[in-house]
Amino acid sequence: MNKSQLIKAVAEKSQLSQKQVGETWKLFEETILETLKEGDKVQLSGFGTFEVRARAARKGRNPKTGEVVNVPAYKYLAFVSAKSVKENLN
Repeated sequence: MNKSQLIKAVAEKSQLSQKQVGETWKLFEETILETLKEGDKVQLSGFGTFEVRARAARKGRNPKTGEVVNVPAYKYLAFVSAKSVKENLN
C-alpha cells in the first residue's frame, strides 16, 4: 500500500474527503519529523515508537576493489512496534 492508497482507504473509513485526510497526513508527518529533529521519541500507544539512532563512523571495504574506505557517522530512523502489533501479526 502506498501513500495515496492509504489516504483513500482512511477517507473511505472516516467519511472525510481525500483532500482532508491528505492535509491531515501532511501535518502528521511534519509534526513527527519536527519532534524527531528535536531529539525526542514519538510514542504512539498501541502502535509503536519512532526514534532517531546514531551509527558511529567506521572503516568499510569496497567489495570490488578491496579498498578500505571511511564510512562517516550518521543518524537513522528506527521504529519499534508495540507488543500488541507484534501479537496481531503472528
